[in-house]
Amino acid sequence: MLLRMLAFLLPSLPGFVAAQALDLNLLKNLNIRNIGPANMSGRITAIDAYNQNPALMYVGAASGGVWKSENGGMSWNPVFDSQPTQNIGSVKIQQSNPSVVWVGTGEGNPRNSMNLGQGIFRSPDGGRSWQCMGLENTKTIHRILIDPMDGSVIFAGAMGDPFTPNEHRGVFKSVDGGESWKKVLYTNESSGVADLVMDPHNPNKIFAALYEHRRTPWSFVSGGPGSGLFVTYDGGRV
Repeated sequence: MLLRMLAFLLPSLPGFVAAQALDLNLLKNLNIRNIGPANMSGRITAIDAYNQNPALMYVGAASGGVWKSENGGMSWNPVFDSQPTQNIGSVKIQQSNPSVVWVGTGEGNPRNSMNLGQGIFRSPDGGRSWQCMGLENTKTIHRILIDPMDGSVIFAGAMGDPFTPNEHRGVFKSVDGGESWKKVLYTNESSGVADLVMDPHNPNKIFAALYEHRRTPWSFVSGGPGSGLFVTYDGGRV
């Protein structure tokens, strides 16, 4: 396939061909290589790496679970297969302790074929075991933030169920490692978190982008008064 493409493209570059003849035999063993995950895992919706060792990384697929690599993506292992859902919206490593990994389930891209989830999960041992830490009613958790100074402080940005207006969306905060959650940002029953970013120098400064949307089997409403860009300077207290 690659040789046929080159044979088609090169005649359109007469200057290049005239300057240097290309021996296509040199390319006959050149193959495109996929570094995975490769078992029909669907859209990759989330990725995170350990800053002190970027070879350690996790990816989450829209309908294919969570995959872990310890060699920079050369090989991958599924680590979420025993959980009740494989629909992933976000993955976050606790940088102060890379054995702790958080996963938000439910794809946060409001497509017509998006996949809903069953809450937020935490692994204390690098993906060997998992515990659901609540937020099941959000259906889709699109972003997770962890306070780099205090691993027990977690923010979860919920896109929510695009098919059903309800109050289970917005930004949720936990100060006890996920044992309890408080909603700290909410505009209306159709607006969810499209993005959530923490200032790397000030964990109390957080930007949140909210997106109002609604899907039905026959239509899609995009935008509205609940959309907007928000900022907090005190970790969500106001």
